[in-house]
Amino acid sequence: MIKKTLAILAVTLLIAFCSFSQDYRQRYKDCSAKGDTTGMAQALKEWETASPKDPEMFIGYFNYYIRIASREMISLGPNNKGEGFQLTDSTGKPAGYLTSSANYDPRILQQGFNYIDKGISLHPTRLDMRFGKIYMFGKAENYGAYTKTIVETIDFGNTINNAWLWKEGKPLDNPKKFFLSTIQDYQTNLYSTEDDQLLPYMREIAEAMLKYYPDHVESLSNVAITYLVIGEYDKGLPYLLKAEIIAPKDIVVLNNIAQVYKRKNDKVNTKIYLQKIIKYGSKEEVEIAKEQMKELQ
Repeated sequence: MIKKTLAILAVTLLIAFCSFSQDYRQRYKDCSAKGDTTGMAQALKEWETASPKDPEMFIGYFNYYIRIASREMISLGPNNKGEGFQLTDSTGKPAGYLTSSANYDPRILQQGFNYIDKGISLHPTRLDMRFGKIYMFGKAENYGAYTKTIVETIDFGNTINNAWLWKEGKPLDNPKKFFLSTIQDYQTNLYSTEDDQLLPYMREIAEAMLKYYPDHVESLSNVAITYLVIGEYDKGLPYLLKAEIIAPKDIVVLNNIAQVYKRKNDKVNTKIYLQKIIKYGSKEEVEIAKEQMKELQ
């Protein structure tokens, strides 16, 4: 009878504990929706006390510190993209644009990184935590840490055969495909900065990928691009030629090879690859290749 009573009590306490945890989480969400950072902090403290290893709690802290670290910056400039609030001169012509961007207090933001790091150490297969961390390093333009975290994630992913978990600890439908696709998005973000000083970071990430996925065409192309941009064509070309073997109809690869040969003034090979584009490309790609063929002739 005593054992039965204790068992009932234990189950009751467990149910109560779970409901309290859910209560803290809901309060946190409600406060977040209202922009009540004081309420968020209080809910997080109680949540942490009640459930100190809850992965969602670490994510909650991470998001909280991101929010309070954010500082909006207003700047005036030409902004060729035409984004922001347009200012006009006396004739009505655009004179500039007021734009806003987020800046982050590094000391406050670091507290968020400390929490997400602890969450990752306790729940290493939670890919959402790792990707959230990478995203914020990118937003803060800390590209050294951005790259380091990406490489660490690639290395760890190999040890678990990409058996990643996502939000709420749920498995992804196709974790490898999602993982590779997102890493490529991170590479695109680096390239889109148009900052040649970041090219070594792109190369480091691509080479880390090729350790485990030697036939990953995108990573072969990424390494090649880091050399082509700075004019080191002979270093980049072998990666493109390997990518062509794997994906012989990939127009991006074929076009890059054609451009390398064109810049090397190798008209014979330039024509060969333009002809391949004409054979496999879309209507628009074919037209562009034909125009380039005319220029060569």
